[in-house]
Amino acid sequence: MILNDKIALVTGASRGIGRAIALSLAKAGAFVYVNYSASADEADKTVSLIEEQGGRGQKTGFNVATPADVEGAVQTILDEKGKIDILVNNAGIARDTLLMRLKEEDLDAVFAVNLKGIFHCTRAVIKSMIKNRQGKIVNISSVVGEMGNAGQSVYSATKAGIIGFTRSVARELAPRGITANVVSPGFIITEMTEGLPDSVREAYLKDIPLGRFGGPDDIASMVLFLCSDQSSYVTGQVFRVNGGMYM
Repeated sequence: MILNDKIALVTGASRGIGRAIALSLAKAGAFVYVNYSASADEADKTVSLIEEQGGRGQKTGFNVATPADVEGAVQTILDEKGKIDILVNNAGIARDTLLMRLKEEDLDAVFAVNLKGIFHCTRAVIKSMIKNRQGKIVNISSVVGEMGNAGQSVYSATKAGIIGFTRSVARELAPRGITANVVSPGFIITEMTEGLPDSVREAYLKDIPLGRFGGPDDIASMVLFLCSDQSSYVTGQVFRVNGGMYM
């Protein structure tokens, strides 16, 4: 799976799953733009890790929820590199609570980043892809976007929306040689999940047939496949990486 001469943009790549994806793409030869919103130091760390393994990359700070920022950052990449071959929409936030306690500002924030952010980034990047008649788009959803989860109604709604968006975009862009797919992670050990109580983690573990939690590299491996030429006849699909938690 060689990505030599490919230019990739990974949103939310300063830590966790996004960092693993950025490292995987860079290791395969791509020049990776590491997006971050607030964690500049962590983005620097991701770039340093890329360089330590012999790869190439640089950070790019912008908020995916702000269209003007997205357009400006994408244009800067195009000015520097002339193209964007790969877009991985990974940036996401959660404001988990019961529906009755949900604040309007939290609802707006989650939709702005998780769903509208993907609209903004995809719309900005496909201009270059259409011109070059090739491109790979991978959107990161979640198992709760397919099966639901108490206390995560808004997060689940945005992650389900990503699936519908991707399937529509896949049909729209297929004639231009562009593929769009979804990776739907299950319970992945990251900073976001490490803080959960042991009782909650044990309850989730009982629902995973493989009997273990996944790691960021499990997601990165699937994303790498979808960004490579080996997936050239695959588009509009949802790839579940969840240990059998949802089938």
